[in-house]
Amino acid sequence: MKLKIFALSLLISVLMNSTTFAQLFGERFAPNNNMKQNSSNVFQMSKSPIVSFRIQFLTGAVDDPAGKEGVASLTAAMLANGGNKTLTYEQIVEKFYPIAASFGSQADKEMTTFVGQTHVDNLPKYYGIVREMLLEPGFRADDFKRLKDELVNYLKTGLREGNDEELGKERLYNIIYKGTAYENNSVGRVSSLEKLTLQDVKDFYAKNYTRGALVIGLSGGFDVKFSEQMTADFAKMLPKGDKKMRKLAAPNLADGMKIDIVQRETRATAISLGFPIVVNRSSGKDYAALALVASYFGQHRSSNSYLYGRLRELRGLNYGDYAYIEYFPRGMFQFEPDPNIARKMQIFQMWIRPVEPQNANFALRAALYEYDKLVKNGLDQKTFENSRNFLSKYVNILTQTKDAELGYALDSKFYGTGDYNETMKADLAKLTLADVNNAIKTHLASNKMRVVMITKDAEGLRNQIVNDTPATISYASPKSKEITDEDKVIFTYQIPVKAADVSVTPVGKIFE
Repeated sequence: MKLKIFALSLLISVLMNSTTFAQLFGERFAPNNNMKQNSSNVFQMSKSPIVSFRIQFLTGAVDDPAGKEGVASLTAAMLANGGNKTLTYEQIVEKFYPIAASFGSQADKEMTTFVGQTHVDNLPKYYGIVREMLLEPGFRADDFKRLKDELVNYLKTGLREGNDEELGKERLYNIIYKGTAYENNSVGRVSSLEKLTLQDVKDFYAKNYTRGALVIGLSGGFDVKFSEQMTADFAKMLPKGDKKMRKLAAPNLADGMKIDIVQRETRATAISLGFPIVVNRSSGKDYAALALVASYFGQHRSSNSYLYGRLRELRGLNYGDYAYIEYFPRGMFQFEPDPNIARKMQIFQMWIRPVEPQNANFALRAALYEYDKLVKNGLDQKTFENSRNFLSKYVNILTQTKDAELGYALDSKFYGTGDYNETMKADLAKLTLADVNNAIKTHLASNKMRVVMITKDAEGLRNQIVNDTPATISYASPKSKEITDEDKVIFTYQIPVKAADVSVTPVGKIFE
């Protein structure tokens, strides 16, 4: 099967991260022993025959001009999946195929990262093509039409009609960040994308792809001569530009719970719920504490996590139940998050993977019941120690490849922290149970919960919630008295909303 650079569908799927921001971004960066860097770049030289590229520009969806939402993602797609000045896209694919090389892009809110790999023997040839793709793009009309159509179709078909789980998660972010630079999906809005012109892409490129926004990341068997040449090439070809010093408005949510039920023809009901937090990787002890809590409560794809055990293992309610303190797109396809989707603003999120529609009322109440228990009771000493031991080892999995290690190094640079593994292990080692439970009370005791549910009978589900209809659940096999007694509590567990707090949204209006 013919090798492609990076399928655009994969590229786009990846799209889908009262303390002040000055406090959140303290200067904690200290390079690890394997890293050579200057003020802009991260170079990790090794004996690996594979050279990994992560060429990053600190620009993204937050820089989309009003009415042109999606131009950042379309610009990235044009650079990575379009031709350069001398080669068409098809010719680039032909040249990459025999050397088994790859190149793609990942555009998010505040950063756009171009990711590629090649064998060191093919480095000069590969770099010559990539350099021209980024510094002398072709900006051909046929590439523009093809890629714009694919982005529009992703929102209209890929998310709206083909993926309830990702739809719910992305809709939740739209709601939580309404009125801020984070509001829109990173791919954009359908109505705005459809009106974009090739000149819009050229203008965005000229304004935002500058030396001031550039971070070059390299890992593998390159030498100093190559990294110096690459640095010089980008310095020569890119305009200077200023380093972006953004002041992003935090979400301003009204108190109380709000529920949005998205009406879509689907066989199941997907649930996402959460609220904004002021903690990110630059927050030191509090970040480590909340990471530990999320790992205990809902470690992604882990049968050992608390939520998974209560909802899936004991009740057979659904496929999985997870919790996060960072943006984690494409969770249904992978076990670990991708690097380079770093965001200054994050949310605490619970993801209840689809349940049967007749169990949706119960599933929502069960999730809120377990969340409230977490906030009220915190963790005990044994749970704290077990969770800390697990997470101290798990961080190594996140950087088990050289490419991932490079990606995390770039994220550490963005957040102003030290080496991710070393920093996390050190912060976890210093944590106490009191620290963790204090972080729960400080950051997770929120009354601004937002809920998104994707289901076919949206009005029926709304009526159940608004009228406080007791939930029900039936099991294929007998359950223990502990579970049936607890179910009786969950059946009538309070969903604290009034009629005005529960909306129904037709799926066709989302991302429009």
